[in-house]
Amino acid sequence: MSAISVRGLRKSYGTLEAVRGVDFEIAEGEVFGLLGPNGAGKTTTVEILEGYRSRDAGEVRVLGHDPQRPGPDFRERIGVVLQQSELWPNLTVRETHAIFAGYYRRSRDVDEVIELVGLADKADARVKSLSGGQKRRLDLGIALVGDPDLVFLDEPTTGFDPAARRAAWEMIRSLRSLGKTVLLTTHYLDEAEQLADRVAVMREGRIVRVGTPADLTTTELQTEIRFRRDGEEVLLRTDEPTRVLAELTAEAVARGEELEGLEVRRPTLEEVYLALTEEPAEAGA
Repeated sequence: MSAISVRGLRKSYGTLEAVRGVDFEIAEGEVFGLLGPNGAGKTTTVEILEGYRSRDAGEVRVLGHDPQRPGPDFRERIGVVLQQSELWPNLTVRETHAIFAGYYRRSRDVDEVIELVGLADKADARVKSLSGGQKRRLDLGIALVGDPDLVFLDEPTTGFDPAARRAAWEMIRSLRSLGKTVLLTTHYLDEAEQLADRVAVMREGRIVRVGTPADLTTTELQTEIRFRRDGEEVLLRTDEPTRVLAELTAEAVARGEELEGLEVRRPTLEEVYLALTEEPAEAGA
């Protein structure tokens, strides 16, 4: 069953068509990554799904609701981490969570959420004293305190140090294990590769590719096979790595030799992303 269904979504600002006929579905319990350069239409798309922005055309269903005219329980079933937020600077971390928990009929335990997002040692600290990364953790806790079915994470680990980022990844994985649906936008391609069940790449208001991270790395970009022969590096690029590698190893075995320094490298998600966002959108739309 779909948590989110989008068909023919369009949105313009004056003469600028920010979203141009976008279609995609997100299954319940799926972590779905939305990638694209600045101006690709990601934020507009997500804000329409959250119900913060109206659409010009298309059909959108989020947890069975039209977010432009949502039912009374819609807000209770979603959690949102915005790119930027302004919270009460003189309240403590615990007080801030408690206020947002009060908006929900079935909220999670405040101290449990604070522990989950790694702010237990800052529970009594005022918001204005938090670092940038700690404020992002606070944003994440606020999104989770209502125990939502669907979580929108808009660049949730921006400003995190590597350890905090890894901890956030584990938390996002735990959301999947709890059956939550997650829509993740990020500029960190390794983050999408680590976390997302499927990824959509947007360019100029269109989705140019949808698939699993593994699907996306199976593209026209060729696999590289490297090894050393007589002390010199040999680089082969191929669309048939299994066949080529079998031939190379068979020849080496027949000669009684090893393929020194053998490496087989598929295109990374980042390389695919760059290729997709550099090519004309019409080619992949």
